[in-house]
Amino acid sequence: MNIWVDADACPSAVKDILFRAAQRVRIQLTLVANRPLRTPPSPFIRAMQVPPGFDVADRRIAELAGEGDLVVTADIPLAAQVVENGAIALNPRGERYDRDNIRECLSLRNFMDEMRGSGIQTGGPPAFSQADRQAFARELDRLLADSK
Repeated sequence: MNIWVDADACPSAVKDILFRAAQRVRIQLTLVANRPLRTPPSPFIRAMQVPPGFDVADRRIAELAGEGDLVVTADIPLAAQVVENGAIALNPRGERYDRDNIRECLSLRNFMDEMRGSGIQTGGPPAFSQADRQAFARELDRLLADSK
């Protein structure tokens, strides 16, 4: 298993959890973004910078993530694509996307996007919280334990 991170919008707290986990279980972690990223020195952690542009990082992750890999992203279309290709997707709030729930998540996302496109104010997600950090860390630990 490799871990791929859609790092442009990933909260710092989630990156810190991932850095510690990669070191602890000795697993390859790659952060993909269209800007330079700082990572701790480690043979298990690397940053990959892609050219600027809409969904360039997403497309690169979709190309590289293989079956059994973990992709950390809040981007539902990217999650749908990697799940279709056999990877596991986890959002920064600890919600796991799989073949059983990704179509429903994608439909809801598209519906909300249509509402916003028609001028309806839908609001955004709540602020990232300590409970979100804990939920992410718990689910990540479960996924890493299952991969052994």
